Amino acid sequence: MKEIGRIGVVGAGTMGHGIAQVAAQSGLRVTMVDVAPAALEAGVAKIGKGLGKLLAKEKISAEEHQRALERVSTSTEMADLAECGLVVEAVVEKFEVKAQVLEALDEVCGADTVLATNTSSISITRLAAQTSRADQVIGMHFMNPVPLMKLVEIIRGLATSQETFDQVEELTRRMGKAPVEVHDAPGFVSNRVLMPMINEAVFCLADGVGDARAIDDVMRLGMNHPMGPLALADLIGLDICLDILSVLN
Repeated sequence: MKEIGRIGVVGAGTMGHGIAQVAAQSGLRVTMVDVAPAALEAGVAKIGKGLGKLLAKEKISAEEHQRALERVSTSTEMADLAECGLVVEAVVEKFEVKAQVLEALDEVCGADTVLATNTSSISITRLAAQTSRADQVIGMHFMNPVPLMKLVEIIRGLATSQETFDQVEELTRRMGKAPVEVHDAPGFVSNRVLMPMINEAVFCLADGVGDARAIDDVMRLGMNHPMGPLALADLIGLDICLDILSVLN
């Protein structure tokens, strides 16, 4: 099995720069691509801030901090991902946008490059069908915030090869994460369970069963959740919650 030394990340937003940070910390060289130079600048700044917090807490050394920063490069051109062993798309949760990105990656990346999608709900099989390498397409669903959360849902499409799965599972462990294999179904496990709960919390609020604080307190104090469902919805982003619920619907 070929070892991956460089990865690409498409999208410099919350998930993209988080994935880039943990990859760089684990010793991987990272090329982060975004169409907006301002987004890349902000993403690099947030990576620096995240690594700075680890340095301040003495979880990494000054040398590790500097080396991780040096492993991250940026570009606005997909072509600069050609030499990556794996590319993770982390753009908005809309099929049309993700399909366009994967089509572009299929054209510019090397024949051995694995294409991973950070989708939180969309069919991996359907996304893989937009490429000529369906056997090398896989779901890598990181949790937010990426540097703190251990779970990565690994999802095969119908055509995903065992070699691709093994490569991604090994890389996930190398990045300090816990890979869990789930099947290709709407929302996978995480959002199939989570989003209906968030939706019911919104209905409780709309129906006047309790105010936002009461609803969150019940789930925190009664169900031992670290964060209430309404606060979690705000953290995820209400637009993203709506996109995922639309897929489930």
